[in-house]
Amino acid sequence: METIDLHDAACFGVAGNFTGHLEQAGEAENFKALKIVDAAAPKALFPTYVPHKEIPQEANGAKAAPSFLNVFPFDAKKIVFPKGEQKLQIEPEIAIVFEADWQGGKLAALEPRFFGASNDVSIRKEGELKISVKKNWGAASKGFSEQAIKVEPGIFDRYRIASYLRRDGKLFEYGENSPVNGYSYFGKKLNDWLLDKFNNQEDLGPAEDIHSYLAAAGFPKKIFVSVGATRYSDFGKENFLQGGDDSIVALYPDSYSKEDLERMILGGERGEGLSILCQRVVL
Repeated sequence: METIDLHDAACFGVAGNFTGHLEQAGEAENFKALKIVDAAAPKALFPTYVPHKEIPQEANGAKAAPSFLNVFPFDAKKIVFPKGEQKLQIEPEIAIVFEADWQGGKLAALEPRFFGASNDVSIRKEGELKISVKKNWGAASKGFSEQAIKVEPGIFDRYRIASYLRRDGKLFEYGENSPVNGYSYFGKKLNDWLLDKFNNQEDLGPAEDIHSYLAAAGFPKKIFVSVGATRYSDFGKENFLQGGDDSIVALYPDSYSKEDLERMILGGERGEGLSILCQRVVL
């Protein structure tokens, strides 16, 4: 298990990589302007944090990320509720930390190094098109587990994603318990899609020109990607976060049962191979 420092990583999320999630979140309509060849493909790649760096000489013409994306949003212990907002939802995901290989100003390869439980918390608000605005509202608006796991061949096939909301001492299932390989795009298919989006995605609708942001940031060698949120349970669809809630995302190998996992979460236990993220909602 490792604790990964993300301050020097460019961080992103994948929209629409789990069938049905965007419809549940009420955001599917926003993506209709995008040209998507494969109906099963994710819809866009959006930024959540881009380290600030003066634009290097060789990146003339690159457009830097909006300044709010330079604010480090990750906290493994808490979520600070955004002022003036009401609807905040857990987005339970697996996140992968990649080593980036840049060649001639293009992203040539992404090598997965570590993975862990991620909460890509989102504000549900009408009238705001860009996804990033609903993702980074300042410090402690995102989460990544301090228990990151080294990527090894075949390891993802053994893992599942679970998420819960703990309120008044009771544990409620928030997202559908799902296998990691249940994503629409994963493994090489996802890797190829990411390379295309990092190099070629246009500023259109909810999407942004992220290649320009990366060029302006000096082509970061570390890239973090939250792969996509699972579908919500009936409870998760109807219940938004409140002060004092605990938001919990867990990645666990299938050697544990769901009952084992829930018992360990309630008891504050940590088992071998588990990546757990527990954040208290602070008003």
